[in-house]
Amino acid sequence: MAKSARIYRGTPRNLALLAGRIRAGDVVGVPTETVYGLAADATSAAACRRIFSAKGRPPSDPLIVHIASLGDLARVARPNPAALRLARRFWPGPLTIVLPKTRAVPDAATAGLPSVAVRMPSHPLFRRLIRLAGVPLAAPSANPFGYVSPTTAGHVRADLGPRVRHILDGGPSRIGLESTIVDMRDPGRPAILRPGAISRGEIAAALGAPVAKSRGSRAGRRLAPGQMPRHYSPRTPVVLHAGMTRRMAAGSPADAWLFISRPRGGPPPPGAGNVFWLDARGDLRRAARRLFATLRRLDAGGFARIHVERPAGDGLAEALCDRLVRAASR
Repeated sequence: MAKSARIYRGTPRNLALLAGRIRAGDVVGVPTETVYGLAADATSAAACRRIFSAKGRPPSDPLIVHIASLGDLARVARPNPAALRLARRFWPGPLTIVLPKTRAVPDAATAGLPSVAVRMPSHPLFRRLIRLAGVPLAAPSANPFGYVSPTTAGHVRADLGPRVRHILDGGPSRIGLESTIVDMRDPGRPAILRPGAISRGEIAAALGAPVAKSRGSRAGRRLAPGQMPRHYSPRTPVVLHAGMTRRMAAGSPADAWLFISRPRGGPPPPGAGNVFWLDARGDLRRAARRLFATLRRLDAGGFARIHVERPAGDGLAEALCDRLVRAASR
């Protein structure tokens, strides 16, 4: 009988133990400020393949490589001055930069592409683990491929145990959405590949130049994760609406109705009936932090469908909308 995953507190002894498991080629569930990741030695093709195997992830979907300091960037990528400007402005934090890779990164980590997606996370435990391991860490979200991303250590154990034996607990993810990804291979043509907590406007302001909203990729040649049409999806079908009312929810009691903010009309408190919301006042940062955990709870609630209100606007609203459109795709 396979052993269940163990969750470790972030003590110095546990961090040293987990760093040793990574150096030995194991995969470890790790906390980040965005979502929980599944980490392994990014310089080892065998270790990277273990990530793909544990998640059931197709090898055509590249991994993000995480570093602990700006000085580590040149080890895995060939940065240009514009990319360094972004790194100095937003790292450590929820920004991933796509650049030409170095030979230190195996093709198994990058889906055979000559580019690599790199991020310096701000979660202190994860950065400490990277330093102790002594290698950059490849780490996609720690969930079965295509399912709702995990934002707690318990989510990782529920999804991947016993395929993952070790999970570092760093508390609930502070942001709750995956990082913004920007393509900086050509500094004259920056483009957002995945929206996140750092907006396109913030990146454009830091560069002093316009940033394209998106750059499509040919089938099987995705530059970065999060670009598949269907992703972040609960097993319960998701239906996206430009606007919802409490009356719509009353007319469909077998379905869950998830609003961004508390709907008018005095609905029952969260968890009662079939009406739910992400934040009573509609604060998008709190809504983003709670999105994936709420989708997981509703997915386990026995509802026929999950109806979700589509946020409108730029910035974080665009990132929320991106996740929901993909979650609703069939």
